Amino acid sequence: MIALLQRVTEASVTIDGGTVGAIDQGILALIGVQPADTPETADRLLDKLLHYRVFADTEGRMNLNVQEVEGGLLLVPQFTLAADTRKGLRPGFSTAAPPEQGESLFRYFEKAARARHKQIASGRFGADMQVSLTNDGPVTFWLEVS
Repeated sequence: MIALLQRVTEASVTIDGGTVGAIDQGILALIGVQPADTPETADRLLDKLLHYRVFADTEGRMNLNVQEVEGGLLLVPQFTLAADTRKGLRPGFSTAAPPEQGESLFRYFEKAARARHKQIASGRFGADMQVSLTNDGPVTFWLEVS
């Protein structure tokens, strides 16, 4: 699984003109699912995401995680993260999980996140979403587990 993590001061997801998820300070995580991913893969990525130290401590160093700062976590499914871009000028999607598997694992990931963290919001799998954010820093990291 893949997560493109962005530290934000605010972020939201809108579908058909209505906000379906929003957070203030925290992490916006775009989530991509690959064919070999399993619930165990999702658990490892969630653990890494919740404990990844991207927030400043009192000395200004990135030593605090989203749980320690009591920040929000906005999860957005994004199958294009798993695209094959190695050749040509058009991405290939054979490296992304089939829609049924991707939706199932994203729902599993979201449910597990809600069980482990207080402030969870999310987008909707397969929807045409508009994502707005204010990237803080900017701070952006690519996390991948297999």
